[in-house]
Amino acid sequence: MSVGIWQFFDGASAGALRETAAEVEELGFDALWFGEYGGRDAFTQAALILAATSKLTVATGIARFDRRAPITAEAATRALGEAYPGRFVVGLGGHFPGRRPLAAMREYLAGMDQADLPGLPPPAPRPRRVIAALGPKALDLAAEQADGAHPYFVPPEHTALARERLGKSAYLAVEQAVVLDGDAEAAREVAREHVGTYVKLAPHHRSNLRRLGFTEDDLSGGDRLVDALVAFRGEQQVADRIRAHLEAGADHVCVQVLARKPRSYRDLAAVLI
Repeated sequence: MSVGIWQFFDGASAGALRETAAEVEELGFDALWFGEYGGRDAFTQAALILAATSKLTVATGIARFDRRAPITAEAATRALGEAYPGRFVVGLGGHFPGRRPLAAMREYLAGMDQADLPGLPPPAPRPRRVIAALGPKALDLAAEQADGAHPYFVPPEHTALARERLGKSAYLAVEQAVVLDGDAEAAREVAREHVGTYVKLAPHHRSNLRRLGFTEDDLSGGDRLVDALVAFRGEQQVADRIRAHLEAGADHVCVQVLARKPRSYRDLAAVLI
């Protein structure tokens, strides 16, 4: 069972970042994934985490296309791959204002591949590259121009479809949100708030959920969608959900622990590691 942690670090100090990374490594998780939203540059943040750990895989989930040119992303990827062989995964995604997402993503990946960096040759091993792919065409692109996909905000049913589309050899790393709270009603409320935020603000997630058969009633706050996307009914459900993704074809599951207050990952490690 390959399991990692997925977390936003926006607003966290460099010291807190290092402490969390050290804890995740100490507890035996395979990887630490993080999103790039409004804070520290993703590649700089990856470097801080890699320097604070000795064996943990560090992955951007995702580094945003609109934040840097393709040659800049490729140079940073090569530098981290050289400095920390086999420990860095570059996850890429996002949207370009006014452009068709798939065409922009294809062009960006080609720009990375064609980057002229004579003083910085590709390291061996080359860092794994995955993209935030949800729909069929994006998954095809992940198989063609990357090493695989990093789907976010998806149930195991999507994982099965993604594996079929990607083929057997592509790497599939799936995010799964969980709530570990003894108060069932409080856990459900945290889960509902998380789902509602993404459904409201992210049209691409709404489109993906419709493809999976969820209705407008589900997208308007129905319990069926919350149950499908967040494991919050106790430790056994959390373990079962991770296993469901792996059995559906995921190579790795990165777990995002939802909580209104900061918490240790020791409870999660006790369930999964």
